[in-house]
Amino acid sequence: MPLRKRRDDTPPPRTGSSETETLRAFLDYLRTSIAAKVDGAPEPQVRTAAVPSGTNLLGLLNHLTFVERSMFLGDPVTDWQATFQAPPADSVAVVVGRYRATVERANDFLDGCTDLNAPVPRARPGRPAPSVRWALTHLIEETGRHAGHADILRELIDGTTGR
Repeated sequence: MPLRKRRDDTPPPRTGSSETETLRAFLDYLRTSIAAKVDGAPEPQVRTAAVPSGTNLLGLLNHLTFVERSMFLGDPVTDWQATFQAPPADSVAVVVGRYRATVERANDFLDGCTDLNAPVPRARPGRPAPSVRWALTHLIEETGRHAGHADILRELIDGTTGR
């Protein structure tokens, strides 16, 4: 078992004068947390499945990049299972950078939203787009769930722990 190392994580946000500010603050907190869990993780362990499902640390962040792009930018995803594997040629820094750039683009979209009831962009015809409120809530849930998975996987890789 690797030696335990403790990372200093950013604490949960202490904000929320409005529903939008609260939702966005918690989503940004979780986005920062999961990117930090992956950033600096060693190759090839960052791609190695540590559980029978095949889940790996870099794949989680790659998946969340697709979730953000699909939900907030309207990009289509044809094979969600494939998003759990990062391209072999992409380094940890590339995958983390792509996630952060996607988050920035998603935040640009969210900055222009003044109504939480407005629909998000939707690439799938025939299905109604969820509201911005629903999308923010779903992304908090999805990112938080995978951040918990990432905590465990990172600790198995090199002993690093954190919130």
